[in-house]
Amino acid sequence: MVKIFTMTHKEFDVPNDPMYVPLHVGHAGAKKDFGYMGDDTGDNISDLNCYYAELSGVYWVWKNYHQADYVGICHYRRFLTDENGYAFTEREYEDILKKYDIITTKQLELPNSYRFGFGAHHNVNTLDETGKIIKEHYPQFYDTYVTLVNENRTYFGNIMVAKKALYDEYCEWLFGIFFELQRRIDLTFEDDYHKRVFGFISEFLLYVWVTAKKLSAYECKVAIIGEKKETGEIKEQMQLFFEKRDMVGAKEYFLQYLKKRPDVIMEASDVTGECKLCLQAVSTANLEQAEYGSSFLDRINDYDTIIKYFRQLNKAAAQFVKEAVGGRALTNVPKAEYVQTIEADDYDQSTISDSSDIALRAAIKLYAPDHETAQTAFEQIKAYQKKQMRE
Repeated sequence: MVKIFTMTHKEFDVPNDPMYVPLHVGHAGAKKDFGYMGDDTGDNISDLNCYYAELSGVYWVWKNYHQADYVGICHYRRFLTDENGYAFTEREYEDILKKYDIITTKQLELPNSYRFGFGAHHNVNTLDETGKIIKEHYPQFYDTYVTLVNENRTYFGNIMVAKKALYDEYCEWLFGIFFELQRRIDLTFEDDYHKRVFGFISEFLLYVWVTAKKLSAYECKVAIIGEKKETGEIKEQMQLFFEKRDMVGAKEYFLQYLKKRPDVIMEASDVTGECKLCLQAVSTANLEQAEYGSSFLDRINDYDTIIKYFRQLNKAAAQFVKEAVGGRALTNVPKAEYVQTIEADDYDQSTISDSSDIALRAAIKLYAPDHETAQTAFEQIKAYQKKQMRE
C-alpha cells in the first residue's frame, strides 16, 4: 500500500484518490481548521512549523504513521507525474519502487553553486554550520556534502516516495542534523519567509543523502497547480502601475517585495512566467526613460498588451541567439530559469521594429551564454531592423 501525504496550510482541491492524504502542517498554530488531519497529534513539531515549513508534516509521518509499506510527501500545489504530465497510480508507484529506492523530483540545475545561491537569499553561515554538524555527527556524508554544495544541482520541495523503512532512516538523519542546528543558530529572522530556513536546506540535504548512499532515484516531473497568492498580488499591483505609467513606483514596489519574498519569481511560484516578465518590463522602462527620456509605456500601458509584447520580444531574442550559436539548442544557459523554454520561429516580427536597443539587449541576455554571443545576436537583430525599414 502507498500513502502520499499532501502537505498544506490552506484549503485546496484534494485529489479524488484515497492514496493522497491531506495533512495540515502548522496545525497547532493555525487560525483556521479545514477539516484535514493535523500535524499536531502524537509526537510532533507542529509548533515549529514557522521554521520547518512542510518538514513539520514530514516529521509527523515519520513518528506517527506506520500503516503503509510505502509513504510519500507532496504539496497541495505540487504532484509528481510521469513524462506526459499524468499523476502516478498506486500500482505505478509500487512497480517503480520495485526497481528504484526512491522517487523524487528531477534535479534543478542552478546558475551558480548551491552555496552561492543560498547565500544570495539567506545567511550562508547557517548552511556552513550544517556542514560542520554533518562532519561531526555523520562524517561518512561529509565529502559528498562538500562536493555537492559547491556544484549547481539540487532536488526541490522535499517531495519523495519510498519504503517506509527508508523514509524513516532519512528522517532520523535529517532531523538529527536539524535539531542540533536549531541549538546552534539564532532563530531571529527578518520575516516569515526567511524563518523557513530548515525547509530550504532540507531540499538540498535530500540530494546529499541520496547521492552519498548511492540510492537509485527515479526522478520525475512535478505538476504545479495554480499560482501563489503573493504572485497574484504582484500582478494586480503591476497592472495599476502600468496603467499610471509609474515605472519608478513599480520598481520600488518590486524591490521591496523581493526582499521579503524572493521566491515569487521562481518557477514553482510564477507558473505562467508573468511576474518575471513584469520585472523585465519594469527594468526596461526605467532604463529606457533614463537613456531616452521616454519608454515603451508611452506607447502601451495595458497589462495584457505589455505581457504579450515581452513574450514576443523574448521569443525573437531566443531565435536570434539560437542563430548566433549556429542553430544549436539553447541548453545550459546561465539565466535559462528566468523565462520559459521558447520554440524558435514563433514570434511576431513587428515586435523587433518596435523595440529599443535597451529592450533588445536585455531580452538577449536572458538566453545568450556569453557576451560574444549576445553581441552577435544583437548585431543580427539590428541588421534585420534595417531591412524591415527598407521594405
